[in-house]
Amino acid sequence: MTKKVAFLFPGQGSQAVGMGKDLYESCESAKQVFDTADEVLGKTITTMCFEGPEDALKQTVNTQPSIVTMSIAALEALKSQCDVTPAYVAGHSLGEYCAMYAAGVMSLENTLKAIQKRADLMGATKGGAMSAVLNASEDALKEALKEASNVGYVDVANYNSPAQVVITGDEAAVAKAGELLLAKGARRVVPLPVSGAFHSKFMEPAGKEFEKFVSGLEINDASVPVITNVDAEPATSSIDFREKMPKQIYSSVHWTQTIQKMAADGVEIFVEIGPGKVLAGLNKKIAPEAKVFNIFDKASLDATVEALTQEAALV
Repeated sequence: MTKKVAFLFPGQGSQAVGMGKDLYESCESAKQVFDTADEVLGKTITTMCFEGPEDALKQTVNTQPSIVTMSIAALEALKSQCDVTPAYVAGHSLGEYCAMYAAGVMSLENTLKAIQKRADLMGATKGGAMSAVLNASEDALKEALKEASNVGYVDVANYNSPAQVVITGDEAAVAKAGELLLAKGARRVVPLPVSGAFHSKFMEPAGKEFEKFVSGLEINDASVPVITNVDAEPATSSIDFREKMPKQIYSSVHWTQTIQKMAADGVEIFVEIGPGKVLAGLNKKIAPEAKVFNIFDKASLDATVEALTQEAALV
């Protein structure tokens, strides 16, 4: 296939009870990923993904390893049926670990251990708030954050699309920024049900602790470029990953810029691999001219394999 393809992996919030079950039952390579996760992490990720309960699956310490396991299982299912080499890979927040795995940066075992450590550290960091902001202008966002910073710390956690950002920080400052943004014309401000202020300076102690863990982790150079969240730039060097992994915990997720970067370099097809269709929805707002396919169950896997085969035949 000469058309450029990129693989995308979703982040927290895309989880759903039952995710990955039919892939587990229908694809040996997907089953092996789930079985390995149970063994490496010493807990039943399979039960968490397939049966829940939902309240347990929503807890950061369970959400992150569950989504990573399911996404990598879907990736392996794709690889078993279709020979596609992506030009780039990227993942939204925790999804970046799936992207690194896809690029050969870490083994499955080390990817699982790293995401569980990250989840434990982030889950243990309490305090702060986050809100999604819809259809606010860039100027309104800058002005509101500047004004609300008089109340406390507030920053952008995620640049999700031109129509959506997520703000993070002190509870009072996030609330104040939300009020100001609504007054400045934002369509909606939605408080998010999270345990802490992810991708904010509140997470710096977790990032510093994670840095110690990463220093002892086996990390390889990437076989394909990973567009990283912290700067929306391609990374291939193991040194880069070792430096960026801890920073990602407390830095903004530059997702809009990540997709724009790949589209500008000629990526025409994006394949979202993992639970849900969140990234596909964002893509329609960031790069509407590109095609997006999803792999989240057996039916979508089959449809995507067929579509990619047809795309290759059309070249």
